[in-house]
Amino acid sequence: MVWTPNSPYNDLPDLPPPIDVESKRILKQVAEARAALASLDQAARRIPNPRVLLNSIPLLEAQASSEIENIVTTADELFAADQLDEDSTRPEAKEALRYRVALLDGVRRVRDRPLSATTLITICSTLQAREMRVRDLPGTFIGNPATREAIYTPPDGQRLLMERLDAWARFVHTSTALDPLVVMALAHYQFEAINPFSDGNGRTGRIVNILLLIDRGLLSEPILYLSRYIVQNKAEYYRLLLAVTAEAAWEDWVEFMLEGIRQTALSTIEKIDDIQALYREMQGELRAVLPSGANADLLDVLFEQPYCRITTVMERCDVTRPTATKWLKILTEAEVLISVKAGRSLVFINRTFFSLLTRAERAPEPAPTLF
Repeated sequence: MVWTPNSPYNDLPDLPPPIDVESKRILKQVAEARAALASLDQAARRIPNPRVLLNSIPLLEAQASSEIENIVTTADELFAADQLDEDSTRPEAKEALRYRVALLDGVRRVRDRPLSATTLITICSTLQAREMRVRDLPGTFIGNPATREAIYTPPDGQRLLMERLDAWARFVHTSTALDPLVVMALAHYQFEAINPFSDGNGRTGRIVNILLLIDRGLLSEPILYLSRYIVQNKAEYYRLLLAVTAEAAWEDWVEFMLEGIRQTALSTIEKIDDIQALYREMQGELRAVLPSGANADLLDVLFEQPYCRITTVMERCDVTRPTATKWLKILTEAEVLISVKAGRSLVFINRTFFSLLTRAERAPEPAPTLF
């Protein structure tokens, strides 16, 4: 059956594609992307307190991945909501926060058992805050909702979709002849083409990208902020996904994903180096302005989340409310922190750290061309 945009693509071929997806050009990019990813993993291991990255990077990934689906929040809003958990938090922020929960839960799962269709269903259910199942109703299409002009219509039928997902999982676990980064790129296209759920497919697929890298031992923790690259290249991302379907343009697609891994890894390494420098600088500032008995855990609190509350300092540093309040007041007066009213609570912001986390990244230099 020839693919057409407005007919369910029930004949979507299983992976791998019937072409060479590891050309010289692709293998060169694989080497560059893997080198950058290995350097990122090593840089992350150098940070004494891993929670500095594990609390922040997945939250930024959550914001960017949600933005791709037009769930728009700000980093300020998410970091504040993560600390306050108040009823006044907007639904969009709550939905983005669930992305981090789903991501970290997925990491725990792949460390215990192989990726499967069940893993995907669990991730999507967490994202949607309700029990999800593979689609069993016809009529799903991707296109203009007003005109009903289809760009792509995914396969239909719950049984067929489950068969496609099981085939997807078999490919992921048996494709040892292909480089894991190529497998990730192919698997991401295939999952999005199957589009098995009524909602949440894009975010589920982007979480799975990170889980595959962890599963293959290329990344120790979920600190690859890949969705920012996709946000910055959103039109190209969707164009290349469709080009695989319409033209079997696999090489262009794999190249796009490999470049995203390379760029994201290198920019995150730069961010990690800057975080470490800021940590040392602020360590000196705290020693200069706080009483000699100030708890050493306070510095970690200020870097594990750019937003903190008095109660957080009390719990982590094991001090009374007057002591925690005094420390935070001194740091605010010294302009190390700023304090703002958020809902019913007072929060203290490590603004320099927050600015570092959320700054616009410059794209790394293009890799040298050897061919």
